[in-house]
Amino acid sequence: MEEFTVSTTAQLPTLLKAFRKTAKLSQADVAIRLGVTQQTVSAMERNAESVSAERLMKLMGILGVDLVLRARPAASPSPDIGRELQTLDSW
Repeated sequence: MEEFTVSTTAQLPTLLKAFRKTAKLSQADVAIRLGVTQQTVSAMERNAESVSAERLMKLMGILGVDLVLRARPAASPSPDIGRELQTLDSW
């Protein structure tokens, strides 16, 4: 399974379009599954930075793509990160 690191929202449009094409879905196919128009899907692909997290997650589900959050190796997490992650685990 290939992974792609996304560092900026400017990278999202190209990736979303590529994942859609890899899934052999047209914008119209995705639109039907999302319950929106084809024009909305087109706008989502062009302006991915303005898409809500909820809609982006639905789109990724349709495309068979997972969102993986990973701390950068060189990053120094805050002392509270462990407690914050435990809180997330309890959801």
